[in-house]
Amino acid sequence: MSGLKAGDSFPPNVTFTYVPPTGDLNVTACGIGIQYDASKEFASKKVVLVAVPGAFTPTCQVSHVTSYLAKLDDLKAKGVDQVIFIASNDHWVMAAWGKANGVKDDSILFMSDAGLEFSKSIGWTQGDRTLRYAIVVDHGKVTYAEVDSVRGSIENTGAEGVLAKL
Repeated sequence: MSGLKAGDSFPPNVTFTYVPPTGDLNVTACGIGIQYDASKEFASKKVVLVAVPGAFTPTCQVSHVTSYLAKLDDLKAKGVDQVIFIASNDHWVMAAWGKANGVKDDSILFMSDAGLEFSKSIGWTQGDRTLRYAIVVDHGKVTYAEVDSVRGSIENTGAEGVLAKL
C-alpha cells in the first residue's frame, strides 16, 4: 500500500501500543502498556491520527502537539472524538510526552507505532521514523490524509491544516 487517500477505508488489523492516561502527570510513573485496536476503534469514531518523527523533538513538541492542544475544542466542535499521536518511540516515551504536555484524559492519546508497522504499511516512513502525517478517519472511512514533506512544516498536518479540511 502506498499512502492513504480520502475515500479509502481505514485498513484492518492496525494496532498501536499505549499506556492509558490516569490523570497522574508524573512522567516517571510508567504504567502498563496495552494494545489499541485502531481498526476497531476508528470504525465507531471520528479520529485525527497524527504521526510525528519523534516525541520531544523540536518541531513535534514546539509546534505540532501544541497546535492540537490549543485547538482541541475547535476539533471537538467539528465532531472529532479523539486525537491520537503516534511515533516510533515506545509507549512509555509516548505516555511521558502526553504527561509532559498536561494531557490527563483520553481526548488526546499518545501511542507507539512499534516497529513502524502501520506507517511502513502505507509507505509513510523515512528511515527508522514516521513521516509527519495526519489522517482523519470518520467511522472507518478516511476523509483526509496528508504528509508534510518540508522539514519543520506542519501546514498539512497541524491542527489548523486539519481543521480547514473538516
